[in-house]
Amino acid sequence: MRLRPTLARYICRQFLICWIGFFIGLIILIGLFDTIEILRRTSRFNNVTFTDVLALVLFKLPHLAQRAIPFTVLFGGMMAYWRLNRHHELVVARSSGISAWEFLTPVIIIAIIIGIIKITIYSPFASAMMFRFEQLQSQIFNKRSHASISEKGLWIRQQITEGNYILHAPKISPPSMSLQNVIIFKFQGTERFSSRIDADTAELGLKNWHLKNVRITAPEKPLRTLKTLSIPTNLTQENIQDSFGKPETMSFWALPKFINILEKAGFPGLRHRLYWHSQLADPALLCAMVLFAAAFTLRPTRRGGITLTIITGVISGVLIYFSTDVAYALGLSSRLPVFLAAWSPAIVGILLGSGLLFHLEDG
Repeated sequence: MRLRPTLARYICRQFLICWIGFFIGLIILIGLFDTIEILRRTSRFNNVTFTDVLALVLFKLPHLAQRAIPFTVLFGGMMAYWRLNRHHELVVARSSGISAWEFLTPVIIIAIIIGIIKITIYSPFASAMMFRFEQLQSQIFNKRSHASISEKGLWIRQQITEGNYILHAPKISPPSMSLQNVIIFKFQGTERFSSRIDADTAELGLKNWHLKNVRITAPEKPLRTLKTLSIPTNLTQENIQDSFGKPETMSFWALPKFINILEKAGFPGLRHRLYWHSQLADPALLCAMVLFAAAFTLRPTRRGGITLTIITGVISGVLIYFSTDVAYALGLSSRLPVFLAAWSPAIVGILLGSGLLFHLEDG
């Protein structure tokens, strides 16, 4: 028997009410804990006001909230189906010939829609807010970005004793951190141009850039050529890569282009590619959460043990969610392919949830 639109809308409404309630409650809880953590971190800075702390919390909260969406879908689904089951509404639906799969379908569709809205609309907003959080955090904790990357290559700004310099290279070889066709602009102070250095190659050593085949030009001075030259730096390969845009601060739509820029410049785009695929897998993960919610709450209440069943369902869903972090870590370490690391928790969750439902209905 096909599910009637009226019943489908009723089930969807029950789920949305429960999901929104859990989502708002969890956001408030996360915001309170994050405020306490940021207050602890900024307590040693006398110039940080409560307004700054509040701004940090509000900028970071959308990103934390989107990480909590799978939990809220799980808890919202369990609450909605538990209420329907408790009031015997599902018993009536079953007696009229409607199977569990039929009154599960509307909620799965809603979960997919939530996932699509999350990755296409909410995620870019959360990324923009996270970018503002990183900027404000850098100002407060004095952690300035050393490097940036664009379609034209790598750009590095470095403070030195007599002023600062800007280094540019269109191509990088990350294993040895070797730069090709390097241009360095040196400044006295912050704005006064001092000289330009061109080099065929530059390699990152311990606290120095080692340049080869160097040509130095300066205002009102003749051209100088040197075989080698060392330029001081406090950078390492790790903090140069960490200075690039974090995937959490980049829009879902902008990530593919940025990954292409990274890889053309010679840097691995693994972290950004894995994050992009994990975003794509979110609708499937939400479907897995709905299946787990249904599998552990559709059991008739007359059989008893409903409290233990719900607790088991929550634990199972949470384990599925945290398995995404484990798979993500394995993907970052290249022990799992990107696709498998991003999609396997959602696919395994869907298979397990479906298996439990089949056992409940037909077992």
